[in-house]
Amino acid sequence: MIRVAAVGDIHLGPDSRGLLRPSFAHLEDRADVLLLAGDLTRHGTPEEAAVVAEEFEGLGVPVIAVLGNHDYDAGRPEEVTGILGERGIRVLERSATTVRVDATLVGVAGTKGFGGGFAGGSGGEFGEPEMKAFIRHTRTCADGLRGALDELASQRCDVRIALLHFAPVPATVAGEPPEIYPFLGSYLLAEAIDEAGADLAVHGHAHLGTERGLTACGVRVRNVAQPVIGRAYTVYRLHRPQA
Repeated sequence: MIRVAAVGDIHLGPDSRGLLRPSFAHLEDRADVLLLAGDLTRHGTPEEAAVVAEEFEGLGVPVIAVLGNHDYDAGRPEEVTGILGERGIRVLERSATTVRVDATLVGVAGTKGFGGGFAGGSGGEFGEPEMKAFIRHTRTCADGLRGALDELASQRCDVRIALLHFAPVPATVAGEPPEIYPFLGSYLLAEAIDEAGADLAVHGHAHLGTERGLTACGVRVRNVAQPVIGRAYTVYRLHRPQA
């Protein structure tokens, strides 16, 4: 059994230094890897990133993250990524990484993702340049996620996980106002997951959403935004492949 701890939308700042750390004191006994599903900071400043780095440094398990829209607000995502990386937190963007849990190779493919909406209520690459750019950015994220999952397949990973901030399916944003669904995620992300294959997808962003959903091909999707799960983190268990 692979134990995957996950949380998103923790929105840390200088006044929350040390707030979460006690909750992770025994993480090593409960999980094999920790996934952070974006919106780690409030405004994406280096000062806030330093707080995040301190909270999640040296927990005894690999920590893998993607950034969220809040982490881009100050226009310094590269600095945020660098600060987290210096403390051993792997930040993914249209990229992948692996961790070994005993004899099992676990692969994580990550992207922030973007909006655009879901089937029956989505935008398209039509009309004004601004609208085309909006959807093209989402498509770029989805294509990067697909490529990262394919890379993990080529490495013969036993378990593959998609880590995002924006939602790939509407089920896990249910509870949010329908008017903002196009800004919460995109069906293009789910298509990428289904085409490449994954054992689990986790995301955040939808604070009023629902924890559980599925892609069209049956991949489990989990909204791990902290307001949704209601605790410091949650743990999902994935079965090891049979020998």
